[in-house]
Amino acid sequence: MYATGVCPYCVRAEALLKRKGVADIEKIRIDLDPERRDEMMQLTGRRTVPQIFIGDYHVGGYDELYALDREGKLDPLLQASA
Repeated sequence: MYATGVCPYCVRAEALLKRKGVADIEKIRIDLDPERRDEMMQLTGRRTVPQIFIGDYHVGGYDELYALDREGKLDPLLQASA
């Protein structure tokens, strides 16, 4: 997950993933490493955080993560990447 230290949506995304049993979330702090921001933008075409990947699948931001959960699609995605 690409994130910054002060992003409330990053905190929400992390909390949702932890509630789903994800213990190890790799956070890439783009506020501390500007080169990683460029990498994120190349991979996703987006400038905002969080940018969440589950395995190689680009979920998007918090809204997309939450929508996957509401639709019942997040758990199967997490299980497939475990």
